[in-house]
Amino acid sequence: MLSLRIRRSLAVALTLVAMPIAGQALAQTPDHPADSGAQFPTSEDLRSMTTAGSYLAARHASIERDAASAAAFYRSALRTDPKNNELLDRAFISSLAEGDIDEAVKLADRVLKIDKSNRVARLVIGIRDLKTKKYSAAVRNVNQSVRGPITDLVATLISGWSMYGAGDVKGAVGSIDKLAGPEWYPIFKDLHSGMMLELANRQKDAGERLERAYKLDDSALRVVESYARWLSRNKSEAEALAVYQAFDKKLPRHPLIEDGIREVKAGKKLPPLVDSPQAGAAEALYGIGASLTRRGGEDLALVYLQLALYLEPNHALALLALGDLYESVKKPQMAIKVYERVPAASPLKRNAQIQLATNLDASDRSEEAINILKGVISEDGKDIEAIMALGNIERGRKKFADCAGTYSRGIDALTGSEKNAWVYYYFRGICEERSKQWAKAEVDLKKALQMQPDQPHVLNYLGYSWIDQGINLDEAMTMIKRAVDQRPDDGYIVDSLGWAYYRIGDYENAVKTLERAIELKPEDPTINDHLGDAYWRVGRTLEARFQWAHARDLKPDPEELPKIEAKIAGGLPDDDKPAAASADKKKEDGKGG
Repeated sequence: MLSLRIRRSLAVALTLVAMPIAGQALAQTPDHPADSGAQFPTSEDLRSMTTAGSYLAARHASIERDAASAAAFYRSALRTDPKNNELLDRAFISSLAEGDIDEAVKLADRVLKIDKSNRVARLVIGIRDLKTKKYSAAVRNVNQSVRGPITDLVATLISGWSMYGAGDVKGAVGSIDKLAGPEWYPIFKDLHSGMMLELANRQKDAGERLERAYKLDDSALRVVESYARWLSRNKSEAEALAVYQAFDKKLPRHPLIEDGIREVKAGKKLPPLVDSPQAGAAEALYGIGASLTRRGGEDLALVYLQLALYLEPNHALALLALGDLYESVKKPQMAIKVYERVPAASPLKRNAQIQLATNLDASDRSEEAINILKGVISEDGKDIEAIMALGNIERGRKKFADCAGTYSRGIDALTGSEKNAWVYYYFRGICEERSKQWAKAEVDLKKALQMQPDQPHVLNYLGYSWIDQGINLDEAMTMIKRAVDQRPDDGYIVDSLGWAYYRIGDYENAVKTLERAIELKPEDPTINDHLGDAYWRVGRTLEARFQWAHARDLKPDPEELPKIEAKIAGGLPDDDKPAAASADKKKEDGKGG
């Protein structure tokens, strides 16, 4: 995992990458039978399909980002039409994206018989050669996979590790030293040269390279780890600790850094970060793949991360990066499978468990998620990240009494140095208000606002709550308007202002503001319901019924549906006051906070 500065530099280079990844490499399943644990397609499914049927099914799976099914369907079509080069290429890329590298290797061999210059196939075959210790063949194949700043760097590093594996340390380091390119090359070059020299027991030379990488960027995690480990064996405990602790000040509580600090304080001499050419190459693939995951290079990142895991299946950071990639493209089911693979002994297992729980909740498996997080918290009652994740899931699932207690545990665990401490009070205030403990909620919301005076979501929630109760009206309206000024395009906050106008009887401004909220969030049932009420109050009864009908069709909360249907049938009584329950809904339980 590299620093943000390096990741930004890599982002620029993405525009120059000339490594085509065809067939939507990031294809993974959204709502699909495979998500529930069943295998799809089955061998029976595939046997019953024609070539055209398999091809169309594969194309659909690719569009739906389901690489596993796409690969199976493409391979099925290829079996019945083995000379179809397009099917071969798509089956190869889908297998690679799925992470079935053994199958991808077989298909890459076939691709290269047709197109010897296919750079993706050359890379895959080169990685296979490296894994099986055919180092000379690995150098030849990997060197034919280059073109573009990122792919040149990856190929040079992997080729260098292959040369190292063949016993040519001088040639390996020399080939890396000769590589010229963008300003972000040197840190990779020094890190990997240093690790090679370290394994070759050229400790003085290794230390010079690792120190140079560290001076280039002391916020790069793997650089920090490599250098601190070298210092622990070749210099002193104090120097190693200084490197770890400097990083800890920049990014507190990173599990790998905390683990390193504990080990050094215990008097241990830490081993090198990598222990073989295969591990070194995996580190190169991981380092660049992880840096690309959120920089517009997801397809290329996926290939690099899958190949890294082919070389080192238990590489915890690569697994977390791959899970993070799946999260970024909204594929929680695939992220779940990856996070489950993180080894139990890894210091990063706790991070994986938290992310696993988040994705389980996103997949409507909230009880499993809650149980996992409770287990993490039981091991460390002050793990505020796990506490926050649990509170957020409980709040999202409307377990308001539970989440109030959970956020209280988080508040108790705060050290006073957290920049976002206000969030705990804000979220606890929401849970208290929704569980009808307004006195406590008001105290917490005021506390959050005291800590973050212009926070728009807190201004909105507290101001709206006052208006809903008919108290502090002038101050409340001012607060909501301040929130809207900061977030004029937030449909929920604009809706709050419109509903506030409605609550104080200013129906003309309510209509105007709620119409703006509808433009921002046209598919929200509650905003449509609110606008229907406002239309009714200004005499636009036909439009009111239209909005209510639209709200009904947008699947509102079950407790709101009978109220909406009653309004469609009979309108609003003259003496009716807006229902507090409906008003509560649009505070969105702190959505966006």
